[in-house]
Amino acid sequence: MEEEQKLLTPRVVLQVLLVIVVVPLLPLLISWRWNWWEAWAYAIICILGFVISRRLAARRHPDLLIERARMLRHEDAKPWDRVLAPLAGLGGALIVIVVGLDARFGWSSAFGHPARLTALAVILAGFVLGSLALIENRYFSGMVRIQTERDHRVVSTGPYRWVRHPGYAGALLTYLATPVFLNSGWAFLPAALVSAALIIRTWLEDRTLQEELEGYRDYARQVRYRLVPGIW
Repeated sequence: MEEEQKLLTPRVVLQVLLVIVVVPLLPLLISWRWNWWEAWAYAIICILGFVISRRLAARRHPDLLIERARMLRHEDAKPWDRVLAPLAGLGGALIVIVVGLDARFGWSSAFGHPARLTALAVILAGFVLGSLALIENRYFSGMVRIQTERDHRVVSTGPYRWVRHPGYAGALLTYLATPVFLNSGWAFLPAALVSAALIIRTWLEDRTLQEELEGYRDYARQVRYRLVPGIW
């Protein structure tokens, strides 16, 4: 408890509020369209998804949120992930910024109602998959590293029975469905860039785990696919 209190500095609280509350509301704040129900639904899903998943994860693995809160302080984090991890976060914010600008200036034509509802289902599926991965995996760190001080082991239960990186798979679903749900064809540009960064990160992390984490090669032989079953 004392360690958790040390981590909850005003700076950390401000960062959390910025990322978890302000960023999901950016389409509304930028467009100033307060009757935009899709943007409200998106913001609610993001905020509730974060709060509920972290609450459940903390109950199951009390030390996990501390590990994630320290993500920028780990000296043993892989150098390439010090670039890719923040890039993924900034890319996610860039998607909703473009969405807001698109809505404000009318750059794109609207997607059909069936397409938007399908995209909403995909976004929900992405959040559920990512949340299940977080809750299941005690070692779901914010930075790629071998957590020797936490007795790092292979996790092969829950969604890890289907793909080796279900957290990234869930994020990928959300990134690619957001432009459709929020009616922004232009938002596919940052979504494609952040998706590419996510795929590169998945490949590098998987290679690291195979080389450095005991038992991961055997797990990789049992669960063949990294992100998409039947493809990769």
